[in-house]
Amino acid sequence: MKRIAILTSVMISLSGCAQLFDKHIEYAYQQPDSFPVLKAVGYAPISLQPGKSEQQKSILAIKASKLEAYRELAEQVYGQKITASTSVRAMVASNDSLNAQVNGVVRGAKVVKSYAVGDTYATELELDMKLVYDLYIGEVKPRSVKKVTYY
Repeated sequence: MKRIAILTSVMISLSGCAQLFDKHIEYAYQQPDSFPVLKAVGYAPISLQPGKSEQQKSILAIKASKLEAYRELAEQVYGQKITASTSVRAMVASNDSLNAQVNGVVRGAKVVKSYAVGDTYATELELDMKLVYDLYIGEVKPRSVKKVTYY
């Protein structure tokens, strides 16, 4: 019985010593080799916009073309979710549907040009992936262990 008590106290004291040692961990941040610049263009018809005056229609077309360009950028970054279904009745396709969906957050895009071409408004956006990477590093700080030093 005495041996068990001594053995238990030795094990507890040894496990306690392991926690006395401190360590310093150095992290290495990994950066990709290259950063592409993505470009997108959004279009919106001016005359089909709701509004009482040409100015209102133009402003709405500017906003719609910008949102369309952002959607195109999100497609390039995140991809599209495609859902399709087809119904067949008596060996004839009776109902065919195709849906596309884009979800994502686009940060750091800038408007390069915004202009009217006839009855259509166009907005060109640019997304520098280096800027996206820098924003990501600032928030998440991904890292790998470079070196561990025990004291």
